[in-house]
Amino acid sequence: SFQGLDTAGIPVLKSLKSKTGMILLTEVREAHEADAAFGYTDIFQIGTRNMSNFNLLKHVGGLNKPVILKRGMGSTIEELLCAAEYILAQGNQDVILCERGIRTFETYTRFTLDISAVPAIKELSHLPVIIDPSHASGKSSLVAPLSRAGLAAGADGLIVEVHPNPKEAVSDGDQSLDFEQFGDLMKSVKRLLSIMPGKFLEGSKCSVAA
Repeated sequence: SFQGLDTAGIPVLKSLKSKTGMILLTEVREAHEADAAFGYTDIFQIGTRNMSNFNLLKHVGGLNKPVILKRGMGSTIEELLCAAEYILAQGNQDVILCERGIRTFETYTRFTLDISAVPAIKELSHLPVIIDPSHASGKSSLVAPLSRAGLAAGADGLIVEVHPNPKEAVSDGDQSLDFEQFGDLMKSVKRLLSIMPGKFLEGSKCSVAA
């Protein structure tokens, strides 16, 4: 399916940033993509299939921008943390780890969201951890409950796919929320956080990337 515009998408990023002032995140797969997007993106994302691309990790580590590092679909928590070290070793301390589902024997969902990874990573590392329930489940109906479960486990944020009309999405429409569903999710998230222990609320800066 559609896999993006490659460097042709750079002018789109530039236009969006100038018009909205929004913080922008973009996934990069190679060093030249990171270099091309450097002036227009605020956060680099390293996808699951590049978690072990150590040359890319070292390259983005030296670019002095925050990096979201997604766990590989077949990687252990220890392997994720070791991959993060390649970025940290370049002097970049702004690394965010992302649990986005691992490959198991289950076929109903695209992947299996490892909720236990959230508190486990927090035990083993000082780095913030977020979850990606959209890519993990592959089903829009599961995004909200998985989001709440991840936050209840201590996740610092969510990556949620949103589209004005998911049925017309060029890719990943089955896992995308429409605007109304996204609004309902945010309302439920606020209710959840309001009843979470105070220590969690004080120590967590829950954020959402759509």
